[in-house]
Amino acid sequence: MPSPANVRVRATPESLTIEWGGGEVSEFPSLWLRDNLSTDRDAHSGQRLIDITDVPEGPRIRSAVAENSSVRIEWERESRPASFELAWLAAQAAGRARQRPELTVRTWLEGARLEPARDFAWIGLAEARADARLRLAWLTRMLQDGLGFVSGVPGTEAAILETMPLIGRVLETNYGLTFDVRSLPQPENLAYSDLGLGLHTDNPYRDPVPGFQALHALIPSSEGGESLFADGFALAGHLRLTSPDDFAQLTATAAPFHYRSADTDLYAERPLIQLTAHGAITAVHYNSRSIAPLALPAQQLSSFYRAYRRFAALLRDPRFQLKMRLGSETLVVFDNQRILHGRTAFSSAKLPRHLRGCYLSRDSVYSETAVLRRHLAAERARA
Repeated sequence: MPSPANVRVRATPESLTIEWGGGEVSEFPSLWLRDNLSTDRDAHSGQRLIDITDVPEGPRIRSAVAENSSVRIEWERESRPASFELAWLAAQAAGRARQRPELTVRTWLEGARLEPARDFAWIGLAEARADARLRLAWLTRMLQDGLGFVSGVPGTEAAILETMPLIGRVLETNYGLTFDVRSLPQPENLAYSDLGLGLHTDNPYRDPVPGFQALHALIPSSEGGESLFADGFALAGHLRLTSPDDFAQLTATAAPFHYRSADTDLYAERPLIQLTAHGAITAVHYNSRSIAPLALPAQQLSSFYRAYRRFAALLRDPRFQLKMRLGSETLVVFDNQRILHGRTAFSSAKLPRHLRGCYLSRDSVYSETAVLRRHLAAERARA
């Protein structure tokens, strides 16, 4: 973050320029400054008291001067001056990624080269409960990589819900607050069978799609049933580089996804690769078990299937897969709109396998991280 010490302030009617003590230079347009007056926000909640139509259309700066820890601005045609804390302006200049490091995405393409214990976030449950700084570091790394692990989680059915408040808020679905991944005689979902499952993201037929998923190994299988993970953002980025036309096809086509059971019927449409307004990859939705028939003209279908097949081939390539056995008392948390997961086949008749899982709302995990960082910063300031 730029240093607020020893700043130099220059102003034109259209903008304020600050040269920070560290040599960095930031420019703030006058309209942006006028739109962000602290006096136009409620002192308790911080919410805005005005609308954009209450802001002058072309505010002009008459003068600006640094006073102690603030910049005082006087406007043309306005009698009320404005004051901006230098620390606040420095934070705005630093940008979101530096204010919120968990928003920095760290992609990993060749998962087969990685070791879970070495290359991803791990924390013991006792440590997470006892040390807020360690928990913040784990949350930040997990969000950056999309994948993290918690060890020392008791092998009880209640343990996963007892652990989740350290991470985010559990999202209830038609399965309830939790679901059990184990073999059933006539499963309504292939996850509840002995079959291997290819890489996929869960529940693209929901709106919204669950943001994060947690899986806790209650009875890990010692033969088969290994977990597979891959970074969907890295794979989508690889497709963008190697086959831009196919990438564009998967971002532009809304694929239908459908799931139904005796008491549930869920349907949603969304692209397999979702982009932000700036073209950054923001979500991957891939589930070959629940994709429904596409209603597209024949020519468009041909283009879609070519792109779909190419992306699917990437997901099958072992070099892009992190393969591991989820050990007892281990819990994995991953971004369900980024990390694809799957498993190898196993025989429940020979060796039982039981994972308990739950979903977490996306915003709650990011909120937990941001609030924890804020509380720790306040503690440092008081010390």
